[in-house]
Amino acid sequence: MLWKMWFEAVAQLRPACSRQRTFYWMVLCLIGLCIRTELAGVTSFVRVLGLEPVLYQRLLHLFHSPALKLDTLTEIWTRWCADSFPSCTVGSHRVCITDGLKAPKEGRKMPAVKKLHQESANNSKPEFIFGHSFQCISLLTQTAQGFVAAVPLAARICEGLVWSNRNQRTQLDRVVALFLSLAEVLGSPVVLVADAYYATRKVILPLLAAGHHLVTRARKNAVAYELAPTPKHPRRGRPTLYGKRIRLRDLFSAAATFTSAPSPLYDDQNVILDFRCINLLWRPVGRLVRFVLVRHPHRGSMMLMASDITMDPLDIIILYGYRFKIEVGFQTS
Repeated sequence: MLWKMWFEAVAQLRPACSRQRTFYWMVLCLIGLCIRTELAGVTSFVRVLGLEPVLYQRLLHLFHSPALKLDTLTEIWTRWCADSFPSCTVGSHRVCITDGLKAPKEGRKMPAVKKLHQESANNSKPEFIFGHSFQCISLLTQTAQGFVAAVPLAARICEGLVWSNRNQRTQLDRVVALFLSLAEVLGSPVVLVADAYYATRKVILPLLAAGHHLVTRARKNAVAYELAPTPKHPRRGRPTLYGKRIRLRDLFSAAATFTSAPSPLYDDQNVILDFRCINLLWRPVGRLVRFVLVRHPHRGSMMLMASDITMDPLDIIILYGYRFKIEVGFQTS
């Protein structure tokens, strides 16, 4: 019964394949992906399905075949996820999560393999590796019982693929383009939740132009500005926009400005945290941004940032707490 329901869902992906034979090969790969017991790539598909070793090359040809249309497959899958899973929403906005994954590779002639820097506090990881740099986007879903999960929508190698030297797009440009294509299929405004790496002008401005918002963590050395006071006697020239310069980490010393509330995080019980919400000008985007400073009794302090200055600060804390749901997909990939 379970496999019958599974195949009914997979059958909707048929328009992404030009031929019926291609569709059957794709179904075979998806079955292997669902029931494999090891993370050994295509080799794990061959082992768990009991296929002949000669079929290893046939499976590899599927992923490079023009008969499998990746853009169409992504569009159909995204629309099916949006219609089949109850989305986690903030107001009228759906919620998506993005993060990067660096997979080490040992092959000497593998496409898109480059030298990558690993930003990690784990001493067991080398600082530099050779591998693939993926950018992944997931849709945040929530059941009626309150269970929250991140359903993967798309993953692309956004660093290492060079088709032309004239193409100057960075990794952030590519992940924004991928997100905007998925948001167009979702058909509603989206709040993108990401780490501090994505708190840049290149990400925020394209999202705002398309009607979407970003929730992320601010860097430890982040600074912002108050609005310049209105002069009593205006002078000629451009009016002053930026007022007093503020280092965000210095605001933690003003304990009286913080508000206490029960922790809204999904795994906190009987925990009280302190937070402060303030709207300040952020120079990279030249507009007001909402900053939420959080002091957790067990997890320390953190500075969060949202491009929507009307969003409730507790919602910002909840959304960033859900960001780690995408890590579950990384552990099984």
